Amino acid sequence: MSGDHFVHESSYVDPPCEIGAGTRIWHFCHIMPHCRIGRNCNIGQNVVVSPHCVIGDGVKIQNNVSIYTGVVIEDDVFLGPSMVFTNVVNPRAHVERKDEYRATRVCRGATVGANATVVCGVTLGRYCMIGAGAVVTRDVPDFALVYGNPARQHGWVCACGERLPAAAGDGPRNLRCARCGAAYRLIGGLLEALEAG
Repeated sequence: MSGDHFVHESSYVDPPCEIGAGTRIWHFCHIMPHCRIGRNCNIGQNVVVSPHCVIGDGVKIQNNVSIYTGVVIEDDVFLGPSMVFTNVVNPRAHVERKDEYRATRVCRGATVGANATVVCGVTLGRYCMIGAGAVVTRDVPDFALVYGNPARQHGWVCACGERLPAAAGDGPRNLRCARCGAAYRLIGGLLEALEAG
């Protein structure tokens, strides 16, 4: 650890860990060995990061989140208060399954709402938005808005977080964000950002 990040005195960081410059770790957290946490992250109260987890730059983790071994969080992700990751599909207290952890990836810019549950083995696409209380049991496409139990897609969101207008009809469609003006193209059920200009 270097002196260019902040760890509250009530928190524990088990070496070896890599913590980037500008990152702040607040009250009652436990960062376990062999974690890699990027720059300029904000880790709220009562967060646990299990061994070998990877957290990118600019990540905001709200209070009461546990990040279990097998989870990879890319840059600029927002994890809402008390959201939950799992890492075993069929846990039993009396059966050892540490060799059965399933990887979960949260891609750049994704938002996971408060009290949502992300079942292990899925990928949350870039800039997707997971609604509060959702239970995510399968992969989520880039820019998709999902909510419910189980989570289902209910539209698309811009990288700025604004909901995009509904795309009517079949075939390719162009969408534009009313807030920031970003342009997107919907083709074959997937949304891609278009270059400005």
